[in-house]
Amino acid sequence: MRAICPPERRFAKLVLFDTHTHINDERFDADRSEVIENMQRAGVQLAVVVGDAAAQPESAFALADAYPFLYAAAGVHPHDAAKYNDAIQAQIETWMAHSKAVALGEIGLDYHYDLSPRDVQKDVFARQLALAKRLNKPVIIHIREAHGDAMDILRTADRPAGVLHCYTGSWESAKAYLDMGFYISLSGAVTFKNAPKLAQVAQNVPLDRLLVETDCPYMAPVPMRGKRNEPAFVAYTAQKVAELRGMDAEEFALAAYENGKRLFGI
Repeated sequence: MRAICPPERRFAKLVLFDTHTHINDERFDADRSEVIENMQRAGVQLAVVVGDAAAQPESAFALADAYPFLYAAAGVHPHDAAKYNDAIQAQIETWMAHSKAVALGEIGLDYHYDLSPRDVQKDVFARQLALAKRLNKPVIIHIREAHGDAMDILRTADRPAGVLHCYTGSWESAKAYLDMGFYISLSGAVTFKNAPKLAQVAQNVPLDRLLVETDCPYMAPVPMRGKRNEPAFVAYTAQKVAELRGMDAEEFALAAYENGKRLFGI
């Protein structure tokens, strides 16, 4: 698949930070350099590449080494929680010592697919939270259909800083995460017509706690829905969130950019 041209010129002045990408995914193998050029032309000045510590996290760090505006994260996704062991934890510790490692993640709970047993997911989530706290790294948290158990774990944990990535929950749940000190990151899902609860989240999260992301190659925003997502498209998400908040798009994008830098220590 060829990269799609950057968003239209109305986004040209936006300063953007795509806080969650998977441009290390094999779906970008044929045109990765073009995708990265597109993101720069679209105003995406920083991005985090998320690696799977149960597979090949080195792909994320190789990209971070190759491009000064890319950073990396690694952790064991809840789908792979059953694979977690002491050797993988040791590998995560090694990757977190990398000069461009900005977060441990993505970690969390996913009860939609249940690809790992729920009790194992909860145990591995708690273990990785403790590891991140010990290593003084923020966490990137993935929660799907598991907010109750996630909050129970987070409330009793010695919590690191972090972000609820690709947030699709309610405003009530978002408030609980905010009260625990977390950031909320919105993806292309906020642009969908059937997402009124995400509109409420976008309108009510304090400006200094809000991030945007693509989660590419997944979750492409309107008007690119159905296509392979890429970092350049984060402009559409930023534009939609600004519209929902009644803000100038440039002002919102810059605020979200600064929030991402603050969370990830860039």
